Amino acid sequence: MSSLLLSGRPVADSLLGSLKGEIKKLNPKLVVVQVGDDPASASYIKQKLKSCEAVGLRHEHKHLPEKTTLSELMMLIGTLNTDPDVTGFIVQLPLPKHLQSHVPDIIRAIDPKKDIDGFGAYNLGKMFLSVEFEHLPPATPSGVIELLKYYKLPIEGKHAVIVGRSNIVGKPLAIMLLNRGATVTICHSKTKNLSAMTKQADILVAAVGSPKMITKDMVKLGAVVIDIGVSRVDGKLCGDVDFDAVSEVASAITPVPGGVGPLTVASLIRNCVTAKRRQMENA
Repeated sequence: MSSLLLSGRPVADSLLGSLKGEIKKLNPKLVVVQVGDDPASASYIKQKLKSCEAVGLRHEHKHLPEKTTLSELMMLIGTLNTDPDVTGFIVQLPLPKHLQSHVPDIIRAIDPKKDIDGFGAYNLGKMFLSVEFEHLPPATPSGVIELLKYYKLPIEGKHAVIVGRSNIVGKPLAIMLLNRGATVTICHSKTKNLSAMTKQADILVAAVGSPKMITKDMVKLGAVVIDIGVSRVDGKLCGDVDFDAVSEVASAITPVPGGVGPLTVASLIRNCVTAKRRQMENA
C-alpha cells in the first residue's frame, strides 16, 4: 500500500504562522541556556533561534562554558526566574557530564510559569487532569498531537502503542493521547515480546533512539507510524523505524529528519506565547 508521508514542515509553518499576531501583541521573550559545546545541542538551538526570528519572537542565547559549575548555573536560573522581561527559558539537554546527575534539581529550580519545556513536575502533573490543563506540555508530545490533528488522523477510539517511557516524550505523550480518547499501551526495554504489542497498534510511536528497531513485521497493516527517535548512522540521521520497509504496510508515516522535529520547535514557541498570556492574565 502507498503510505501518506507525514511531513512536519507544513504543520510547523501553519502553527508558527498562527502565532505571529499574538507574538506581535504580547511581545514575549525566550531565553535558551546552553552549557558546553555538544554538537547536537548546537544544531537544535540553531533551529530554535531561526524559528524565533521567523515569527518575530524576542530571544536570547546564553552560551556558558563547558566547565560551568552547578552553583553558577543555578544562579543564572534564579536570575531568569525573577527577570520580568523573560517570559520563559529552557536549559538545553544534554548537559556536560559533571552536571548530568543534577538534571532533576535543575529542572526543579525552573519557575513553573517559565518552564516552556514542560519538563517540571507541576506542568507534567497538570496534564493528568484533562486536555484543558495541558497549558505547558512537553514540546515533542505536543508536536505529535498537532501532527495528527493537521493530517486529520483520528485518535479517539484508537489503540496507541508507544515504544519508549521517557519523562519528556513517552510518558507525557501517553497521557495526551489518553486525554483524547485513545487506549494506550507503553512499551520499554523490559517489555516481553515487543512485536506482539506493536502489531496491535493503530497508532505506533517509536521514541527510543535505536536505529531501525521497528521493522516491517512489527507493524499492523494500515497503522499510523510516528518516528520520534533520532540516531546518526554513517553520518546520516536515522529514525527508530525502518522507513522504507515499514512504508509498505503503514497507512501514514513520519520521515526522519523532517517529521516530528520541526514541530518540537514550533510547539516550544507556542508554549512561550501561552506562558506570556497566562502571566499577563495572572498579573
